[in-house]
Amino acid sequence: MDRYINAPLKEEIVKELKAGDYVYITGVIYSARDAAHKRMYEALEQGKEIPFDINNNIIYYLGPTPEREGQVIGSAGPTTSSRMDKYTPSLLDLGLKGMIGKGKRSQDVINSVIKNKAVYFAAVGGAGALLSKKIKSSKVIAYDDLGTEAIRELYVEDFPVIVVIDSKGNNLYEIVMQSS
Repeated sequence: MDRYINAPLKEEIVKELKAGDYVYITGVIYSARDAAHKRMYEALEQGKEIPFDINNNIIYYLGPTPEREGQVIGSAGPTTSSRMDKYTPSLLDLGLKGMIGKGKRSQDVINSVIKNKAVYFAAVGGAGALLSKKIKSSKVIAYDDLGTEAIRELYVEDFPVIVVIDSKGNNLYEIVMQSS
């Protein structure tokens, strides 16, 4: 089923999404990869705040290439999500509602997705140049010293993703394996 949704996410929308749904996101999302996740996790451990309001928001596991002249952002394909698994349950407990990446997630992350009524989306790997066209603005908001791994606030329009793990724990990867 095709769904058009807005970010930040509303809990009632997240609850309606099902593994396998095609979703088009419009609104503000944030990019963060390994190094940024590590810094946010360390900040939380030290009792500090993270650099943006995570509540009901989406993090895209992205380290874009530098933009070319006339572009908002360079190639913007997803990175492997499992590299963020160590940090994800803490962020979900703080109110993160969505993640965009590629690949499988650990059981701890799946349990946390269910507990926090969140959702894990996949973007198509290898389609970074096409995905970048759906990003209408990009600005670095934290950890500028990390270069392409800095946290960015992105405004996206009809950004295409697929629900891989829904808020009930249904996992598209497992569903496909069982059906084949």
